[in-house]
Amino acid sequence: MKKTIIMIIVGLLVLFGLIQLIPFGHQHTNPAVVQEPNWDSPQTRELAQQACFDCHSNETVWPWYSNVAPVSWLVQRDVNDGRRRVNFSDWGRVREPDEIPEVVEEGEMPLPIFLIMHPEARLTQAEKDALVSGLQATVRRQ
Repeated sequence: MKKTIIMIIVGLLVLFGLIQLIPFGHQHTNPAVVQEPNWDSPQTRELAQQACFDCHSNETVWPWYSNVAPVSWLVQRDVNDGRRRVNFSDWGRVREPDEIPEVVEEGEMPLPIFLIMHPEARLTQAEKDALVSGLQATVRRQ
């Protein structure tokens, strides 16, 4: 019985080591900023940076766990998907910017799973209201 448990643990450790060799999720890049929105205020940009930029800009902060599979796979996928949908660093490519404030207001963003590891992205209601109104004003300025 004890030998079986040790064999399982060793097998899991070997498997964990092997999945580190899979290349996806280790190529962390932050391309150059192409074009930011014409922000309505520095406060709106700061709130967006606090709550949105890690997935929705080319200024991603890659935490240590983003280098450890299988979590690295999820982080890379989320950043790729986030940048593809809305990228505050490539504003000219954003297709439906008027939907951004609505998504924040309805609580769809930031994702709850993101907030677990990024408590700094959790906005107070006042900050969320300021971000929503700032994003609305920013979108109107474009």
